[in-house]
Amino acid sequence: MLLRLSCCILPLLVLTLIAPGIAQDALHSAGWVVISVDDYRDLRAKAYPSEARPEPVGVDATLTRVDYDLKINGDAATGQANLTVDVMKDGWVRVPIPDGLLVRSAQLDGKLVSLAVGATKTGGELSALLSKPGRAVLVLDIAVPVTTAAASESLALPATASGITHATVQLSRPDVDVAVGGGLLTDKSEQSRETKWTAYGHGTEALSFTWRRRTEDHRSTLPLRQRGSLIELVSLGEDSTAIVAEVNLEVLQGAAQEEKLQLGDNISINQVSGASVADWEVKGGELTVKFLEALEHDVRFVVNCETRLPRDGQIAVPIFSVQNMLRQTGGVAVEVLGAGEIKDAKVQGLEEADASDLGSMVASRQSPSLAAYRFRNVDTGPRSLSVDIARYTQQAVLMANVEEARYRALFSNDGKVLVQAQYAVRNNQRNFLKVTLPPGAMVWSAALAGKAVRPGQSPDGSILLPLEKARGGEDASEFSVEFVYFSRGTKWDEKGKVTVELPALDLPISRTGLLVYYPPLFKVSTEPGTFHEQTYAAPISPSLTSPPIEVMTRSGTGAGFTQRDQSLALSDEQNAPASADDKRKSAFFAKSQGVRARGILPIRVSFPAFGPSVFLTAQLSSAGQSPNATFDYQKDKKGGR
Repeated sequence: MLLRLSCCILPLLVLTLIAPGIAQDALHSAGWVVISVDDYRDLRAKAYPSEARPEPVGVDATLTRVDYDLKINGDAATGQANLTVDVMKDGWVRVPIPDGLLVRSAQLDGKLVSLAVGATKTGGELSALLSKPGRAVLVLDIAVPVTTAAASESLALPATASGITHATVQLSRPDVDVAVGGGLLTDKSEQSRETKWTAYGHGTEALSFTWRRRTEDHRSTLPLRQRGSLIELVSLGEDSTAIVAEVNLEVLQGAAQEEKLQLGDNISINQVSGASVADWEVKGGELTVKFLEALEHDVRFVVNCETRLPRDGQIAVPIFSVQNMLRQTGGVAVEVLGAGEIKDAKVQGLEEADASDLGSMVASRQSPSLAAYRFRNVDTGPRSLSVDIARYTQQAVLMANVEEARYRALFSNDGKVLVQAQYAVRNNQRNFLKVTLPPGAMVWSAALAGKAVRPGQSPDGSILLPLEKARGGEDASEFSVEFVYFSRGTKWDEKGKVTVELPALDLPISRTGLLVYYPPLFKVSTEPGTFHEQTYAAPISPSLTSPPIEVMTRSGTGAGFTQRDQSLALSDEQNAPASADDKRKSAFFAKSQGVRARGILPIRVSFPAFGPSVFLTAQLSSAGQSPNATFDYQKDKKGGR
C-alpha cells in the first residue's frame, strides 16, 4: 500500500539527513513524494524517538529487615516486630507476615492496617496489603509463646526471607545463663533485676533463646585430687641420653590449672606437647606445665627432654614423679643405643615387667637391650633405678664390594664386539650380583670362581649372577665372577668414532682395567673421559691373577668372526657339548630352571685375544654407573700401528 505525502508534512531536517536528493527538490518546487508505510514509520521514529519503556519488575515486594523488641512475662513474650518492606510494583501487593507470630494489631505510618488471610498449601497465611511503592515500615504488635523443658525455658522466633534479623529480649529475672541458636549473641546486660539480650539472626534460620537459672560451681574452689599414670622411656646413647615421659591424669576433685613434675638435676626440656598445654617452665629441677583453661576431667601431655649420663659403667637413671597424685601407676623403661647391653640393675620401689605392660610407646621399641620396670604401688617410699652398662667396640661389616673389575673387548671392522668381564668380589650377605647389559647385548657364558654357571633374569631384563657368601664371623674372601657377552655395532669406515659400552653393576667398583683389541688395519686413539690410557699392568686381585688364557691368533684382514672362530671360542675342556650344534646353542643366554639343571649344561667361553690393543684404567665407579670409553679410528694403509 502506498501513501501520498506532501513534503511539508515531514520536517525538512529529516529529509535533509535521510533523503538528501528529495530535500534539494523540495527547495526548488513543491510536489508529492510516494513512499511505503514502513519507510514512513522508520522516518518518523528517527525524527521523534520515544523513551524506552521500563522493564517489568519480577518481584512485587521484598522483606528487607525484621526487628524484634520483646519482653518475657510468664509463658509468653510480648512486644513489637518492625518489618521493613520495599514495594516495587504499582497497585496492591501482598506482604506475608512471618509464620508463627501471634499478631494483635498492625500499623503503617501510625494508621491501622488490616491483615488478610491468603490460602496456601499449608493453610491460611496472614498478609498485609500495601499499595504505595517505596520503602515502608510495618509495625506489628505481637506475642510469642515461651516453652518450658526440664530446668530451662526457650523462645523461638520464626525464620523469614529477610536479609537481617535483629532481636532484643528482656527478662525480669537476674542471674540467668542464656544460649542462642541460629544467630549470634552480641550483648548481654543485667541491671535493676532485669536481664537484656541482643542477638542477630541468619535471616533464613529460626532465632532461638534458651535460658536457665545460673548455678554456682564450687568445683574450682575444692582442693585438687587426681590420679593417673606416668610412663618414662630412657634411651642411653654414647653421647647423650634422651628421655620421653608420657603423663595421663584424671582429675577427681577440683580443677587443674597446672601440673608440676619433679625431674631432677641437669635435665634439659626440649618440648612439652599436648592439646591443652599453654606454656611450661623449668625451675630448680621442677617442670611446671600450664594449661589453656582449668581442666576438670582428663589431661594428657608428653615431655621430651635430654641429659648427659656416663657412657658405660654404673648409671643412675632419673625417675620423674607428678605432684598432688593420690595414686601413680606406670613405670620406667631403659634401652641402650648402639653396641652395648645392660649387665645388671638395682631397683627400689620398682618391679620387673614386660615392655608391653608399659603401653605402645615402650612396646614399639626395637632395641636389642631393653629393660622395663613397673611402679610398685604398695611401696610409698622413694623409687630408684641403677643399671650397669657394658659398651662394645663396633665392628664394620662388609656387605659386598667389587675390589677390581677387568674388561677385555675385541672389535671387528664390521661392528661386532665381544666383551669379557671379570670381577673380584667380596661378599657376606648378598645372594646375587645384578648386571645391566648394554642395549642389544647377548650373554654367551658366565662363571663363578672359575666354574660355569647358569645366570638368572630379573623382571626388568637384567641378569643375576650368583655370589658366594662368607660364613658368620669370618672375613669375606675374594672370589671371581666372569661373563662374556656379544653385541653388534656399526661397520667401521675409513675413519670415525667407536664407543665401548660396559655393563652397570648394583655394587661399587674400586678400580677398573679395560683392554681393547682392534683390527690391525686401523689406528686408534683414546678420547678424554672416565678412562685414562696407561701401560698395561696385570690385575692386582689374587682371584684375577689366574694363568692367562691361550691367545687365539689367525691370519686375515680383520673382517670379523667366522663360524670356525665361534666354535673355537666356545670350547671348554670339562663341559664341552658332544656336537658343534650343541656348542652354538649353549653360547646363548639360558634362564635358571630350578635346583637341578635341565637341558644343555652351561659352559665357559674362552676369550680370543687378537690384534693390537690399548689399555685403559679408571678408579671408583659407583653402583648403577655404566662406564664407557670412546675411541677415534682411522684406516692405516700401511697396515699397522
